[in-house]
Amino acid sequence: MGKIQISWSVLCLVCSLILNLLLVNKLVYVGGKWEVSWSRRAAEEGEAAAAVGCSGHGRAYLDGLVVDGIPECECNSCFVGSDCSQISSDCVADVDSGDPLFLEPYWMKNAASSAMLVAGWHRMSYVFKNQSLISTVLENQIRKLHDTVGNAVTKGRFIVFGAGSIQLLNAAVHALSQEHSSVPAKVVASVPFYPLYQLQTDLFRSVDFEFQGDTSLWKNCSDSSLNFIEMVSAPNNPDGQMNKAVLQGPYVKAIHDHAYYWPHFTAIPTPADEDVMLFSLSKLTGHAGTRFGWAVIKDEAVYERMSTYVKLNTLGISKDVQLRAFKLVQVVMERDGREIFEYGHATMKSRWEKLSSVLSVSKRFSLQDIEPQYCTFFQSLRAASPAYAWLKCERDEDKECYRVLKKAGIIGRDGTLFGVRGSYVRLSLIKTQDDFDMLLHKIKKLVAKEDDRQTRSNM
Repeated sequence: MGKIQISWSVLCLVCSLILNLLLVNKLVYVGGKWEVSWSRRAAEEGEAAAAVGCSGHGRAYLDGLVVDGIPECECNSCFVGSDCSQISSDCVADVDSGDPLFLEPYWMKNAASSAMLVAGWHRMSYVFKNQSLISTVLENQIRKLHDTVGNAVTKGRFIVFGAGSIQLLNAAVHALSQEHSSVPAKVVASVPFYPLYQLQTDLFRSVDFEFQGDTSLWKNCSDSSLNFIEMVSAPNNPDGQMNKAVLQGPYVKAIHDHAYYWPHFTAIPTPADEDVMLFSLSKLTGHAGTRFGWAVIKDEAVYERMSTYVKLNTLGISKDVQLRAFKLVQVVMERDGREIFEYGHATMKSRWEKLSSVLSVSKRFSLQDIEPQYCTFFQSLRAASPAYAWLKCERDEDKECYRVLKKAGIIGRDGTLFGVRGSYVRLSLIKTQDDFDMLLHKIKKLVAKEDDRQTRSNM
């Protein structure tokens, strides 16, 4: 009798443990297998938003407006209506920003593998278990990514995470400048340069550094004791050229901005191997809104100063951001990155070729020249596929090229912002397909007017 009572007690205890495990983990038995149920509602909400088609000219988002229980469409430029099915009659081609939405179709195709669901209690601490602000698994994944693509040396290097490469730019300038120097370090960049190099340096107004314009102005400087920090963008924003450092000397340091050094936008001839190299998730996967970037650094002292800057500035990078970055890089690494880079390169190459073809017959406008180059990643000669068109107005009367294009319904970025004269304008090729199609339409109309003008002059 005693044995029976003990057996019943043991059985009850086992059943109680199983029941508690089921309640804690919210498991249900469906179709012959155990399934998680607490995430079902979140999954259904995500699927509902993704199912709103918006006529292929917009997207509905989980954090967007909801009308009658249905997520509302956020339409692409030039499209309006509740389902984005109507085209705006007074639409302009807005190709000013570098929003890399050209990769959106790739992620829609890979919806299942790139989706993630975050529990309400995920990584609530400031730090990881090892007291670090950086995810070790994400850092390892990034090292593996660079090794696979062949665009940067990471072995024996330090890695710092930042809120996009933007935060890391100033972290690097801070780390490379000398504290309490009698003369601030001169921050320079070769024209045309990314405007943020100057804007951000001027904004912080540090006593340790100041922006001093075009690198070429200091190339023949006789004072070898001056401290310089040279911004080197490769591929360069805006013209896609593979810039190299210009200044040399014991007091010269360089920050190499490699945000666009991915097979989408350029051939990868050799791994970058500089002292300070910056990269961004934005131009790798297209997720500009996630705000995640990283620096690859040779010198430990520079690494420590940059790490301290990020820690004091934002106390590290959001754990949710690091989780999403890890998931996205995981998907990129499937098939050794070939799928996303083949898609990205094919899209950018097609856009560049279409725009180049239209402008090839123009005498009024011209584009930058980018030579084909052998790519070690694709193991073939790679045609140009830049992120931006660096358009020049060739006529003397078109000195304000930005205004010429704006009058024609094209909003680009004025060349004067890049440190050059107003005869240049940057046109973004990395936005949505709708944005590119509208740009091509407007450019075709501009070029056609040249023919009309030539016809009338010959009459």
